[in-house]
Amino acid sequence: MIDRVELWFVIAALGLGSFGLRFVFLGIVGGRAMPEWLLRHLRYTAAAVLPALVAPLVVWPGATGGEIDPPRLIAAIAAVVVGLTTGRTLAAILCGFGALYAMIWLLG
Repeated sequence: MIDRVELWFVIAALGLGSFGLRFVFLGIVGGRAMPEWLLRHLRYTAAAVLPALVAPLVVWPGATGGEIDPPRLIAAIAAVVVGLTTGRTLAAILCGFGALYAMIWLLG
């Protein structure tokens, strides 16, 4: 078990770090106009976050102890194909969701 003092130190450090990150963007930069090149790069943030969250669950799924899982792999491929062909994020998410549960139902 972790010592109480150490636990509170970690909680305080994480809180200060989280506040610091937010303050840099909202408190310091928030009132200024950002350069066009930065705004252009920030547009891709949302498109990069979703694959970064999903990829570890496909490549190293915890449900199977880290072994390749065919239903998850097929669902990821279906979501990528739908996303690339339609260009719609919600369609890709829903297709991947449907494919995952269909493959789990079919393959067990």
